[in-house]
Amino acid sequence: MNAIDNIIGINDFELIFEERDAKVLANAESGIVICQLLTDYVPIDVFKDIFLRISDVIKKGGYEKFIFDKRSLRAFHQPSMEWYFLEWKKQMLELGLRQHRKILPAEKWFEKMVMIAKEQIMKNNPDHIIDQLNIKYCDSLDEAIAS
Repeated sequence: MNAIDNIIGINDFELIFEERDAKVLANAESGIVICQLLTDYVPIDVFKDIFLRISDVIKKGGYEKFIFDKRSLRAFHQPSMEWYFLEWKKQMLELGLRQHRKILPAEKWFEKMVMIAKEQIMKNNPDHIIDQLNIKYCDSLDEAIAS
């Protein structure tokens, strides 16, 4: 049994969908959606499809926290991050999703790439919404759920 399976049982998360690249769970009572990427690289069309399906869950209402577990990734894809940051998060903010928890791969180069890309996105898009979001980086699912 892996960590995400433990989370499902302990915290009453429902499996929304699982496919080759991602597993998505939700707990309507606690207002949390979890997306765990399962592969080392997710093509942008697949990435967008996953997140549009997550949008459908969040549109049902009552979700305030999104946990994005990226620990399986071994490739950093800037266009996916830009779409996620500039379009998806903005749409989700309109639906009340303000808390974002991220779990990054252990490799320090990945974290550095995320921070560089984030800075660049914010610089190139002064109308970004980051100041309206509660974003934290966590080391585990338990920490992300609790924080």
